[in-house]
Parts: sequence; C-alpha cells; structure tokens
Amino acid sequence: MKRDFILPDIGEGIVECEVIEWKVAEGDRIEEDQIVVDVSTDKAIVEIPSMHRGLVTKLYYKQGDIAAVHQPLFAIEVDEESTVAPLSYADHSQIQVETPETVADVNVTQGPTETIKGQPHSDDKVLTTPAVRKMARQNNLDLTLITGTGKQGRVLKEDVLQYLATASSSEQHQEPALSTALTDRVEPIKGVRKLMAERMADSVASIPHFTFVEEIDVTELVALRQSLKQAYAEKNLKITLMPLFIKALSLALKEFPIVNSRANDDFTQLTYISSHNIGLAVDGKTGLLVPNVKNVQQLGLVELAEETNRLIDAARSGKIDPADLRGGTISISNIGAIGGTVATPIINRPEVAIVALGRIQQLPRFDQQGQVVSRSIMTVSWSGDHRVLDGGTIARFNNLWKSYLEQPMTMIAAMI
Repeated sequence: MKRDFILPDIGEGIVECEVIEWKVAEGDRIEEDQIVVDVSTDKAIVEIPSMHRGLVTKLYYKQGDIAAVHQPLFAIEVDEESTVAPLSYADHSQIQVETPETVADVNVTQGPTETIKGQPHSDDKVLTTPAVRKMARQNNLDLTLITGTGKQGRVLKEDVLQYLATASSSEQHQEPALSTALTDRVEPIKGVRKLMAERMADSVASIPHFTFVEEIDVTELVALRQSLKQAYAEKNLKITLMPLFIKALSLALKEFPIVNSRANDDFTQLTYISSHNIGLAVDGKTGLLVPNVKNVQQLGLVELAEETNRLIDAARSGKIDPADLRGGTISISNIGAIGGTVATPIINRPEVAIVALGRIQQLPRFDQQGQVVSRSIMTVSWSGDHRVLDGGTIARFNNLWKSYLEQPMTMIAAMI
C-alpha cells in the first residue's frame, strides 16, 4: 500500500524547515523507526524517522530544499505485516544503484601499487545493501572479489568483515612493500558539525573569553549521590551527580544574577534572565548538542534528575525537540565523563559563562589534623565573557557554588 509520509510539526510555530541530508534514496527499503532524513529548523538539526516499514518510492524534496510542515515529505510502499521480509533478503531489483551524489562523501585516489584489498571499480551489479557498499568504499574494497554468503549470493556485512580479517592476516605474513598506496578520505562538513563550527567561530570572534580554574572536593557530594541512588533505585530513577551540580549552580545564580544575563547584539543593553535554563553539552549521535533544563530554580532534585535524564537520552539518540535547545542561559560541559581534568570551553553565545567539569580523581589531601587522607577532587574550568564578567565576579560566584558542592547539606537547606 503506497502512503505519503507527512512532515510532522517539529516545533512550536515552525511552518517550514530545510532538508539537510537524506539518509535513504528512492528504491531503498527502510525499517520502522529508521532515520530517513535530517532537517534543520531554528538552528537545530532534527532527525525524522519513518513510521512504517517498506520501499521508498519518491522523495519530494532535494537536499537544500525548504520542506513545508504538514505536507508530504516522501512516499513509501508499506509492507503488509504478513509478508514483511528482513532487509538483508530484499529483492535485488529493489536496491537502487548508488549514484555519484550518494557517494560524494568519499573520494578515493588510486596509487600506483595495488593493495591486497584490491582497487575499487564498478561493482554495482554485486547483490548487497547500501550500508555494505559504503563499508567497502571506506576500506577500499572491490566487492566483486568477496564471496557472498547471503541469499542469492548477497554480500553481507559479515562477509566484508571476514574478508578484511583474512586480508589483514595475509598482510602480516608478507614482506614489507617498497611502496604503499595511500588514500585520503574526504567528507563534506554539514549538519550538526557545520552548525557547531559556525556557532563556535562566531562565539570566539565576538566574545573576549577568559578562563578561571579551581579544584572542588566532592567527597561528600559523591556520598550523597550514592545515598540518593540507593533510595530511588526501586523507582527506576537514575540519580547522577549532574542534577546536583545543576541545582547548586542555580542556587549560586540567585546571588550572582549577572552570570545569568545576556547582552544584545550591539552591546548596548544587558538583560538579567529570571529563568535558570541550564544547558548540558551532550556528545550526541548527530554531534554536539546543548539542550537545557528549563526553570531549574523551580525544580526539586527528583524533578531535576528526571528532566536531566530525558534531555541527555534525547540528545544522544539525536531525536530531540528543538524547543529543548532554545533559551539556555548558562551551560555545563561534562568533559570529565570522557577524560581530562582541565579545559577551556567556548561560551554558548549569547550566554556569558560556561563551565567544564573535569574527571573526579582520588587524590591525597591534608585534613584538619594534618593527616594525609584520600579525597575525591574535581577540577572545574570556567570561561567568561570579559565584557560582562571580571575575574573577581567569577571567583566569588565559583566559591559559592563550590561551598554548596563541598557541603551538600547547605545546598539542601537552601532549597527549603
């Protein structure tokens, strides 16, 4: 049954969006919930998944076109539930041969010497899927040399991996070649990566940054988080340190509202924002996204934990409401979750400050009796807009935030 997929309402008041990148082509088979296209609206990239399983018969827009909300985006021949077959066994006639436009993200320069993997050439008649073709291009493979183990000789992902493993083993037993053909991989800068590059370049060019670094002893905070984690385990609520960092930051903002301000474009007016919309830099599926928790000053720790988890999960999956990306007033980058202790984060304009959290380390420190003890130490790195903030303001603001984190019971008391 043929159906038109209608572009849904992807944001309050939004009536159109730009088609950034099609993930499929006409003739491709897709699964339910498979991402079909990336669209851009209000400076946010949104992934649009399919609601059905079947064959894509028509794309109504080209990349770069403006698509209208509540209008057909693409057409799909929907599979009947009783006749649905796995994608890997799809009929070969239904798989479209990839065109130069679809492979433009990889340019292969052939060298004079043939490698053991073989130089790629026309293998369009090989029975396989677009994903396997892309894997072959990225590894400089000739699909005609690979024996397919799928139905009707289809080359599967496992066949390519096995071929690579065999080739690697063979290369280890060969004498070193006098010359090796090297290839460069070229890919376009687009989507979230392009948007992030533009915004970061604009921020660095227009905002005079300065950095302030401090250590925070989070030993007591880690203990509190462990108690909360156990207390809410039966309710399936994941308690991390992030909601505690966010709440303490909001309490400090009450005393230092200038850190929650923003200047207009020509820097003639400063607005003190009443809402504490604290952003979280998340390394998501589509790139770096900064969703923000709205009105933190009005949320309790449980509500804050639920909202934080929701935003992080949405950003990592790439399926996020553009409204969650708008209206931030200050940001936190948890670079320590990946690694590193000190960073110089770039301000998320038009905000005036951002803090990067380093990883927590067990380090020796002296207690009040002069004895060496093990403490949980985290380094935080602030970047401030020097047109609005000075070093003294950031230092005093950080001291207050630090006091809430080092003595979390004072944070609990301030919330009452």
